[in-house]
This record gives sequence, structure tokens and C-alpha cells, in this order.
Amino acid sequence: MGGSIFFGIDNDGIVKGLDDVQHVCETISSRIRDYMDPLPEVEMIPHDIDGLHILQLKVNAGHYIPYYYVGDGQRIAFVRVGDESLPATAEQMVRLVLKGSNKTYDSLHTDYKAEDYAFTILANTFKDRTKQEWDKKYLLSFGLVTGTGNLTNAGALFADDCPLWQSRLYCTRWDGKEKGLYGETR
Repeated sequence: MGGSIFFGIDNDGIVKGLDDVQHVCETISSRIRDYMDPLPEVEMIPHDIDGLHILQLKVNAGHYIPYYYVGDGQRIAFVRVGDESLPATAEQMVRLVLKGSNKTYDSLHTDYKAEDYAFTILANTFKDRTKQEWDKKYLLSFGLVTGTGNLTNAGALFADDCPLWQSRLYCTRWDGKEKGLYGETR
């Protein structure tokens, strides 16, 4: 998502300053170049606060996810969990790779042909809630089938007889725009 790291400020937010901002810039650039793949888009912005020099390393949102630490004979992707960076699990790696290719698990196509499945429950619920007639073209616009007529994973989950074993569909509704404590789960 991007963000900033400030050098010359301690963990308590107290400005300590840097003796040689240029040297710190060069060291950071070198470390990024030597230990990251692909290279993230960064900016180094010097600031002066009360005569003390600090450096802001601004990391822009990434477009080539996942980003790896490559060093010590390793290639590891990390994820942020609270205030820690931890090695990504296998499941997190799949999500990162899908995100990097602008896909989600739900949008992946399956080998199931849409013509072999019914969406009666979905169609009836749609009609009941929207007061509009169901049209099969909605399956494509809702991302439930592909242009070639295959179900997506989401389509398989919404089909009357879901072919995906060990799968469930959870729906959650929030009143308003915030996911708060008072959300209603159905």
C-alpha cells in the first residue's frame, strides 16, 4: 500500500537527527538495490526539524506484488502483521500473487461450464430484493461466468449445486460504510 519510514526519529517520536543525510541516502539505495526484487518505487525526502536533519523514505504503492527480500541465499516475501514483518505463509503468497496480477480467487475461472449449472436461488433472491426480472447476462456482469462460458470460483459458489467441495459462502452486511462492532452476519 505504500507508506513512509523516517530516519533520524526514534521509536518514541523524538527527533534525534542524522549526521550525514547523503551517506544514509546512499546506504538505503544500495540496500534496496541489493536486497529487494523487484525494486520498489521510492523517494528520499530530506527534512530539517529544529536544525536537525531527518530523512523520509517514501515507498509508493507497489504494482509488481509480491516484493521479495533476496539475500543470504533466500528469497522471502514478508507481510506486515501489526508492528512486525513476518514471512508470508503459502496462503498469503497466493493472495499476493493474485493481487499482483489484479485478480482475486473469486475471479479465477474454473473448468465447470456455466450451461451445466442452474442459478435458480440466486435469480429468485435477485428478483425478490431488487423487484427486477433476472437475466442470464447478469452472470457475466456479476463476474460469475467468463466470456467463454466457464464458471468463475464465485460462480461455482453461487450455483444451486455448488461443485466446489469443502467450500462455503459467507455474506456479511454492514449498516453504513464502516465495518463496526454492530455488523450483522447472515
